[in-house]
Amino acid sequence: MSSFIRAALLVAGLAVSVHAQDTALTIYSSAAPGAIPPEVYRPSANPNPYGYNAYQPVQELGYAVVRQEREIAIGAGRSRVRFTDVASQIDPTTVRFESLTDPEGTRVLEQSYEFDLVSNQKLLERFIDKSVTINQLAGDSLESYTGTLLSASGGIILRLADGGLKTFNGYYSIDFPALPEGLITRPTLVWDVLSPRAGEQRARVSYQTSGITWWADYNLVFTPGEDANSGLLDVGAWVSILNQSGAGYDEAKLKLVAGDVHRAPQPQGGGQMFMRREMAADEAGVGGFEQKAFFEYHLYTLGRPATLPDNSTKQIELFEGASGVPAEKVLVYYGLQWPYQGWWPSPATDRDLGLQSGTEVDVYLRFKNEEGAGLGIPLPRGRVRVSQVDTADGSMEFIGEDAIDHTPKDETVLIKMGEAFDVVGERRQVEFAVDNARDTIDETIEIKLRNHKDQAVTVIVKESLYRWSNWKLTVQSHDSEKQDARTIHFPVTIEPGGEVVLTYSVHYWW
Repeated sequence: MSSFIRAALLVAGLAVSVHAQDTALTIYSSAAPGAIPPEVYRPSANPNPYGYNAYQPVQELGYAVVRQEREIAIGAGRSRVRFTDVASQIDPTTVRFESLTDPEGTRVLEQSYEFDLVSNQKLLERFIDKSVTINQLAGDSLESYTGTLLSASGGIILRLADGGLKTFNGYYSIDFPALPEGLITRPTLVWDVLSPRAGEQRARVSYQTSGITWWADYNLVFTPGEDANSGLLDVGAWVSILNQSGAGYDEAKLKLVAGDVHRAPQPQGGGQMFMRREMAADEAGVGGFEQKAFFEYHLYTLGRPATLPDNSTKQIELFEGASGVPAEKVLVYYGLQWPYQGWWPSPATDRDLGLQSGTEVDVYLRFKNEEGAGLGIPLPRGRVRVSQVDTADGSMEFIGEDAIDHTPKDETVLIKMGEAFDVVGERRQVEFAVDNARDTIDETIEIKLRNHKDQAVTVIVKESLYRWSNWKLTVQSHDSEKQDARTIHFPVTIEPGGEVVLTYSVHYWW
């Protein structure tokens, strides 16, 4: 190869991959379910179709603690050690160096982080007033011009050997005689190390890096039961790991932390990063995740090494799928169609307040995250997608999607699916009276529910008693269940093709 260094070769492939068997990653995530759209991590000719401000930068959604053990050559006394292959999104203030060979005698006195990476523009800037060669296509041939680089702003200006000037608005390649001092091809930690002896030492280095995060995705398949309010679920879970840290990690020991770990506020700044490469689906193999409680969080440790290339998404099964999990289909009618929030500062005596009525009946799936149902596993925060098999042709059809928060074992999972097509409601005020002398309000509400299915359904009618804090039901056509200081539920069963009329009267006083 020529002694010249071609710019095209220098600026290509700057992402590094850590080829160290003793690499461990612990990844933390603050990514809300659905915070990263598929366009970020799927192959696309346009890596950012929504614009740079359309969603939160990946580096703000998670971070990782990287731990590596390497053999490092250290001189006697004070010596300079360069540690390359670190993530470009490293936080240099978190670096910790420890000599495993000589932990008592070897220490770092000073550290600097060099990140002035070589690029085509930086090379041009460093070679102002120096000799370079410009290669330009002329038909099928390549013409070369050697001279002194005068400017690289808005095009290239070259002074030739005969004193003439030549400008270039485009070029095929540029030949530089050497790599200027100070430019590096990869981010590097530089240590001033003090050691009593020279030789190879085994060192452990750890640091935090941003630009890496993970989230959980749950895929559920619903099988209807014998009645309209029951069924079974098959539950599968996957972990997606998005790596844009500026380094790849080969055969790394992998841990994931689920839980809201508090950090000091991070300074704003830095460019946004977006995926440009393809997803890397996890290969089949043994040694899945094992979880355990860790401080007030949960730690998921992968039982086999994992490779995380830079600019890639890795998917790994979180736990072995569970089949036949008992589930309830919960239908809820909440007829109030206004933004009721909190408490009123005074009794709500306006007759027309809250009379707007909706017809929609919301549909939820509810199941218990317990061992007896085949689960009993702490479920990290994630997005839940539910499908159902069309028995006519065996196809899997999507029926709803929701997000869940971190859910401990033995807790209930509630997934909002959408709105019922064949069950509708209607709410109206029947009577209303205000007695200013006695400081009371009496109100009667009527709710009609119609079921157009060929099966009986049970609907929970949710009502907010919002007019004042002191209240009691004086009349009710169906039994109610008090949920809190302002909310009651009426479980109502409606026969196929039938209608149920629910009424209740409430007395407020102050």
